[in-house]
Amino acid sequence: MEEELKCPVCGSLFREPIILPCSHNVCLPCARTIAVQTPESGAAAGSAACLDSECAAGGGGGGGDHADKLSLHSETDSGYGSYTPSLKSPNGVRVLPLVPAPPGAAAAAPRGAGPASSSLTCPQCHRSASLDQRGLRGFQRNRLLEAIVQRYQQGRAAAAAKCQLCDRSPPEPAAVLCEQCEVLYCGPCQLRCHPARGPFAKHRLAPPPAPPGAPGGGGKGAGGGRRLPTCAEHDLENYSMYCVSCRSPVCYRCLEEGQHGKHDVKALGAMWKQHKAQLSQALNGVSDKAKEAKEFLVQLKNLLQQIQENGLDYEACLVAQCDALVDALTRQKAKLLTKVTKEREHKLKVVWDQINHCTLKLRQSTGLMEYCLEVIKENDPSGFLQISDALIKRVQVSQEQWVKGALEPKVSAEFDLTLDSEPLLQSIHQLDFIQMKCRVPPVPLLQLEKCCTRNNSVTLAWRMPPLSHNPVEGYILELDDGDGGQFREVYVGKETLCTIDGLHFNSTYNARVKAFNSSGVGPYSKTVILQTSDVAWFTFDPSSAHRDIVLSNDNQTATCNSYDDRVVLGTAAFSKGIHYWELHVDRYDNHPDPAFGIARINVVKDMMLGKDDKAWAMYVDNNRSWFMHCNSHTNRTEGGVSKGATVGVLLDLNKHNLTFYINGQQQGPPAFENIEGVFMPALSLNRNVQVTLHTGLEVPQCVKQPKLPNN
Repeated sequence: MEEELKCPVCGSLFREPIILPCSHNVCLPCARTIAVQTPESGAAAGSAACLDSECAAGGGGGGGDHADKLSLHSETDSGYGSYTPSLKSPNGVRVLPLVPAPPGAAAAAPRGAGPASSSLTCPQCHRSASLDQRGLRGFQRNRLLEAIVQRYQQGRAAAAAKCQLCDRSPPEPAAVLCEQCEVLYCGPCQLRCHPARGPFAKHRLAPPPAPPGAPGGGGKGAGGGRRLPTCAEHDLENYSMYCVSCRSPVCYRCLEEGQHGKHDVKALGAMWKQHKAQLSQALNGVSDKAKEAKEFLVQLKNLLQQIQENGLDYEACLVAQCDALVDALTRQKAKLLTKVTKEREHKLKVVWDQINHCTLKLRQSTGLMEYCLEVIKENDPSGFLQISDALIKRVQVSQEQWVKGALEPKVSAEFDLTLDSEPLLQSIHQLDFIQMKCRVPPVPLLQLEKCCTRNNSVTLAWRMPPLSHNPVEGYILELDDGDGGQFREVYVGKETLCTIDGLHFNSTYNARVKAFNSSGVGPYSKTVILQTSDVAWFTFDPSSAHRDIVLSNDNQTATCNSYDDRVVLGTAAFSKGIHYWELHVDRYDNHPDPAFGIARINVVKDMMLGKDDKAWAMYVDNNRSWFMHCNSHTNRTEGGVSKGATVGVLLDLNKHNLTFYINGQQQGPPAFENIEGVFMPALSLNRNVQVTLHTGLEVPQCVKQPKLPNN
C-alpha cells in the first residue's frame, strides 16, 4: 500500500494532498513547484501571480504568505532564452523548479500588461488544469488520503517500537530505551542484556517514544478526533450534499449561492453508501484477480523448480547420449584400425614372400651363370658337347622363369582403404534437438458424406478436427472381415481418402481409423458400417485386357483384332456369394470357338481361355460345347451358339461350383466343382466374334434341366 501513499513528484508520503481534476493526487508543496504560468497577450512576463487565495487581493506581504505564493516570469526575462530548466523527481517525473522572481521585475513590467494565467500538469497522466483566481486553493484537499497516511505513519512507528534484541518472532514490544546505547529493550532482554550494574550502571533508561497521534505523543491527532472537513468555498460550512454533475461534495450555501444551484445533487450519506458499495464490488473483482495472480505466482515458482529439474535431467540425458556416441565412435575406430593392421600385415607378408622367392631364384640363376662361364672357359670340345645341350636347356628354362611381371611388386605401397567421414561429420554438425514433445493426435472425424460403396469396393474419407495443433504423421485404417470378425489393417499412410477393392458382395463391413505421430497412436474414430452391393455391376477391364482386344459401348462390348484367341477380364473380383452374368453374341462369323468362364488375375491372355491352370471355361462353336481347364476337355454337350445367342455364367461360391447356360437353358452338368479363391469374369474370342456384357442380374430362380452330354 505504501506506493499508493507516495507523491508522484517527490516520492515521499503525501503532505497536504490535493485532488487534481484528473482524480490524481499531489502534495501541495509539490503542486507549487510544478505550476506553470502562461502569459496572455505576450505582455505578462515578469508579473507576480499569486496562486493562493490569501494573496489574491494583492496585499499581505508577510513572510508566512510567501510559502503559498509563486513568482512566475517569462523565459525571455529569466535570462535562459528558450531553455527551461527541469528536474526529475525520485519517481521519474520531470518537473519545473521554482524560479524566484528577479528583483524589480514587477516594477519593470510594461504598463498595460494583461494578467497572467497559470496551469498545472498532472505528473501521472500529463493532463493540464488551469488555475483560477483562487490558485492552488481551488483544488480540494484529500483529507481521507491525509488521514490514511497519518494512520500508516502511526502504524509504522508503532511497529518500529519493538525490542531490538528479541529472538522471538515477532519481537516483543519495547519497554525501555537506553539513551546511551540507543537500543530498545523489552523487559526480559533488558534484564539479560542491559543490567543496571557495571558499565551500564550510569546509563539512563527512558520509556520508548510514543507514536504520533497517541496519548502523550505528538501529531495532529493528539488529544481528540479528526475535525470534520469544511467546504472549500465556505469555510464555516460542512459538506452536506454531493453534486453528481461536478462529482464533488458541496454545502447548502453552494446550492443557494454558488454554481451548483442547477446541478443534480443528492444526499451525501446516500452517495457515500452507494460509492462504497460500488468500490466494494470493484474490489471483489480485483480481489479475485489478486487471488488468481497469487495462484499464478505459485504456479510460476513451481514451474521454475520443474524447469530446473528438467534442465538437469536433459543435461544428464544429453551427456549420456553424447558419451554413447563417443563410445560407439571409439569402438568403430578400433575396428577400422584392426582392418588397417590386417591390410598392412597382408602387404608385408606378400612383399616378404616375393623377396624370398626372388632371392632364391636370383641365387639359382647366379650359380647357373657362374657355372656356365666356367664351362665356356674349358677347351675340351668333346666334353663341352657332352653337356652343352642339357646346359642350354637349363639356361633357357631359367630365362623363361623370369616371365613378364615376375620382376614387378605384387602389391603397392598404397593402401586401398578410404574412410568417408564426411557424412558423419555432417550428421554431427546437424546434431540438434528434434521437435519438442507433443501429444498423440486426437480422434479423426469420418466424413460420412464422402464414404460410399460400389459393388464390392468401399471408399472411406476422414479429416482431423479443427483447431488441432498436434502433428499427424499418418493414419491407420482398419476393416473387419465382413462377418463380424476381427479388425485388420488395410491401409497405413498419410492420405485421408482410401478405397478398398475385392470385398465380398452382399456383406456388411465395419471400418475405423486412427492417427499416429512420433509420440504414439491416437484413439480410434467412431465405427462406420458399410454395405456392399447385393449383385455385381461391372464391365470389361481395358487395363488388364490383351492389346488386341477392342472395347466399346462403355467397355461393355468386346471384339478382337486378331484371328487368334485373346482374353479379357471383368472389373469385378468374387470370393464369396452367388453371382450371375450374361454375354450376348452380337456377331458370329466362320464358326469360331469363343470361351466363357472365370479366371485368376494372372491368367495367360494370348491363348484360349482354359488352356492354362488359371482359368475355368466353356468353349462353344455353332454345334456343341466343352468344359476346359489346364487344357483338359470334358463334358462335350450338344447345342452351340449363333448370332443373337445369350450365354449365362453362374458362379456359386457358397457351393464352390460353376454352371453355364445358353439361351436360358443349363448347358450340361455343373462344369467345375470344389473351386476356391478369388475369381474374375473372363472371356476369350477372336475377330469373328463380338459379345456384349450384361451385369447386375438376379440369380436365375427356375433352372431348366440340363442337356445330356454326348461322349
